[in-house]
Amino acid sequence: QVQLVESGGGLVQAGGSLRLSCAASGITFSRYAMGWYRQGPGKERDLVAAITSGGIINYLDSVKGRFSISRDNAKNTVYLQMNSLKPEDTAVYYCNANRRPANYWGQGTQVTVSS
Repeated sequence: QVQLVESGGGLVQAGGSLRLSCAASGITFSRYAMGWYRQGPGKERDLVAAITSGGIINYLDSVKGRFSISRDNAKNTVYLQMNSLKPEDTAVYYCNANRRPANYWGQGTQVTVSS
């Protein structure tokens, strides 16, 4: 059974930082591309950051320079360090594991940034 368990969300003031973690089980983690997506109220789910099995990284333009994705294959965990948070970063953040055709989602963690 595949599980992706996110943690680290919460309420933070604008300019603050949070670190999200996603612990994976039931998959060969090192072979999967891992991503963080977010979905704000009334909005579509967007890719925020992704890291391939080979370590190639890409970011949503609006978070470049503020967010950093990393992975620890020994711990089966992917992280999202979020700095200089803005109210527009408020959303539910979802962890994703992808290795076509397999695609898995976590349950999401709420991030709320107050102005």
